Amino acid sequence: MFMYLFVSICIFTGMMSIIIALLVNLLIETSVSLTVVVPGDPVVAHVGSTVILPCWISPAENAEALEIRWYRHDQFSNPVLLYNHGKIQDVQEESYRNRSSLTLRSDQAGGLKDGDVSLRLEKLTLQDEGSFHCYVSGDREYDSQQVLLKITALGSTPVLFPKPLDDGRVNISCRSSGWYPEPSVIWMCDDRSVLRPGGTSHIRGPDGMFFVQSWMAVSRSDAQLVSCSLSSRTEEFRESRIDVQAIISSGPWKALFFTLLIFALLSLGLVGFILYRYRERQTGKKPVGEIGRDENMEEQRKHADGEEETMEKLLKDVERDVNIHEQRKHEVVGDVNIEDSKKHADCAEETTENLLKDVVGDVNIEDSKKHADCEEETMEKLLKDVEKLNIKDSRKHEVVGDVNIEELRKHAVEITIDRERLHQDLKVSKDCKIVKASPDYNHTGEEFPIQLCAFGAQRFTSGRHYWEVELTQENTKNYWLIGVVKDGNLTARDRSTFTPFYGFWFLYSDGPRGFHINTNPPVKLPLTPRPERLGVLLDYDDGQLSFYNVTERKHLLTISSRFSGSVVPLFNPGAGDQSELRILDCPKPVYAQIHKDIRT
Repeated sequence: MFMYLFVSICIFTGMMSIIIALLVNLLIETSVSLTVVVPGDPVVAHVGSTVILPCWISPAENAEALEIRWYRHDQFSNPVLLYNHGKIQDVQEESYRNRSSLTLRSDQAGGLKDGDVSLRLEKLTLQDEGSFHCYVSGDREYDSQQVLLKITALGSTPVLFPKPLDDGRVNISCRSSGWYPEPSVIWMCDDRSVLRPGGTSHIRGPDGMFFVQSWMAVSRSDAQLVSCSLSSRTEEFRESRIDVQAIISSGPWKALFFTLLIFALLSLGLVGFILYRYRERQTGKKPVGEIGRDENMEEQRKHADGEEETMEKLLKDVERDVNIHEQRKHEVVGDVNIEDSKKHADCAEETTENLLKDVVGDVNIEDSKKHADCEEETMEKLLKDVEKLNIKDSRKHEVVGDVNIEELRKHAVEITIDRERLHQDLKVSKDCKIVKASPDYNHTGEEFPIQLCAFGAQRFTSGRHYWEVELTQENTKNYWLIGVVKDGNLTARDRSTFTPFYGFWFLYSDGPRGFHINTNPPVKLPLTPRPERLGVLLDYDDGQLSFYNVTERKHLLTISSRFSGSVVPLFNPGAGDQSELRILDCPKPVYAQIHKDIRT
């Protein structure tokens, strides 16, 4: 009996242990039952677009009372987006403010009530590429998964540049920009078979995008049509084609022949016109072909004289404005109405063609009056546009109105030259304020020694900063270069890379060759009088670099761009003279000194 009771107790105890174990396991399973699910493949999106990073709870449950946190890397406390206590919290990484929100992963999703906690990102940048953590937490359970975002940028349609070679082949260069990541380049002939390029280079610009250049030499036997195709990671591509046979068959001599022929015909027409006018003035009689015409021909000749003089002035002005238009088409320097300039240039070109027709053929009085009106209208519009330029009118040699230098000096900073990153052929003073070329430096060639650079020790990533440079000591300094450069682009390189695309922004004086800004091609500026003291204002946030003639209190020009990363001052004393380039300590603004006197 006792034994039976003992066995029963053991069995009961064992069963209770099993029940307790099952209950504990059930509780454990309940505490970790919240499961977060994300896609297994990376999400791919374009720069500037909007993307949805899917994330949901499985099995579906209401997430309105849960904490939902999207964050990057180890930035748990500085999230991309934080939802808690039933609303979006203000704690957020600044770069994602006004760009992130919770959204539906699909049209069939039910939102937070069904456990959909997907993230919507707008205005994507290259910096958004990488992992995003989707973290969901309740009172007793939580889970987290990562979504991988890959950014891509589809570049421009490639431009093909053919150049005939002496051996009968054609060297074709293929160029395109605005790609991310590095695209693949494929050359093909007309039967779509792949050709081997002579070389390909990928250059990453300051904006993170890639510029691609590839080239190859093609003969007549290789193909008739050659294409250059660039493709991205999304298999999107850009392609351009060129007819090689047409280039080889025409050759450079055919184009040269037609050019010389047109020039010869124009020259003959001009000589004939000059002889016509000379004969008329010497004899005082009308040519036989004009006998019998009405007496208004005398008026026509007077009008033609005025027309010729107007035409000379017009052509000079049109040439200047057209050059400004062509050189500055892809650069923002000052406030220039490019489209209006182009319209005026077209009008002037039409006037020129019509006048030449009048010279060769009979003179039409009504047409001449129309051409004269068009000339007058063109001249008025061109003069108005030139007055609007931020660079000076090349005829009046004036700059934009007076500038309050004291206001600029409110943003003055102390600038010194970094000895550690100084060109070996430059000498710098002990206080790191004066720089000039070494007496032993032997500059060869006529081009400005653009690599002879010194860099400021100060780095700027935001705000407004102003400094001044003395360009006249005992003698006026005619050779110099002043501006800013992106930190990290300071090593010596080919002069073709000293452009805004590669993080260089500057104004330089090349002696008798004048003033230029480093666009591609460079833009020449008629700055008169020559600056004796140059003021530089860097407005990092607004993307502007402005130059001022401090002595004349005049604004010279403003270069508009987009800065990224650290920017440092850039100096180059040139090699055309031995005068030094001196960085000045800007005097305190007048109001600051008065305020100091009042306090003392």
